[in-house]
Amino acid sequence: MRPDLCLRNAGRRYGLRGPWVLRGIDLAVAPGRLVRVEGANGSGKSTLLRLLAGIDAPSEGRITGRPRTAYVPERFPPALPFTATGYLTHLGAVHGLTRAAAARAAGEWLERLGALAYAETPMARLSKGSSQKVAVAQAMLAEPELLVLDEAWTGLDTAARAELERAVAERTAAGGSVVFVDHDPRRLAGLADATYAVRDAGVVRQGPAHAPAVSGPQVLVEAQGPPDGRLPEEVRRTVSSAEETGPGTYRLSVPAPHSDVVLRTLLAARPPWHVVSVASAETGPGRRG
Repeated sequence: MRPDLCLRNAGRRYGLRGPWVLRGIDLAVAPGRLVRVEGANGSGKSTLLRLLAGIDAPSEGRITGRPRTAYVPERFPPALPFTATGYLTHLGAVHGLTRAAAARAAGEWLERLGALAYAETPMARLSKGSSQKVAVAQAMLAEPELLVLDEAWTGLDTAARAELERAVAERTAAGGSVVFVDHDPRRLAGLADATYAVRDAGVVRQGPAHAPAVSGPQVLVEAQGPPDGRLPEEVRRTVSSAEETGPGTYRLSVPAPHSDVVLRTLLAARPPWHVVSVASAETGPGRRG
């Protein structure tokens, strides 16, 4: 497993005599963790994310444990001399994929995000929402070990926002780290392993790692593994709650956008788990397997 990404006494300012935007930052991001960053406008949230993503270097201090990283900014530059597919294929090759694999991944992500119809459209002609979908797609191409999202949901339609939430769950379930900023407090509510507030050029950890209540629709999953089976760690990190109702049998409450990830993880486990039933928390018992 890769080591934690660590900021040690890190600071950042712009210009030799500019004011410190961040200073004295000690922060670690472990593999498989979801980290939320909060703060007022202009507090330094984006600067922190750019340090974590390796876009900016610290003016003082150091960063260790650099993973393979992808970054999605709030505003993605659309005026690039490529079509959407051409740009994604080019970026995939930069990340080490073959052109065939990059083109295939580009098509898959454009389809997932509802932008496949714009695959051959020049980037300069895309709307803000469509160019933001390309921005998300380029970050997902090579399955990054660290995904940094700076207001990445801005401009996306409802379906694409939900798909990005699923992608976040997939990354953490696979052992990757995700650090995100979003203006909507309901975004991934209750799922973060840690929340940090940026203020007065510093970073402060906020409250408990998990909120006691999770907003948004939930899916109830009943799953059965070996009698002495333990839930896969990636499932434990994703669900809102897990109740063991019998030897190796669990009743799981899962945020709806992440239910597909949990089901795939259970079915892909060795030995595989048996999914007994899946139901909406609002409608009660549903389909049984």
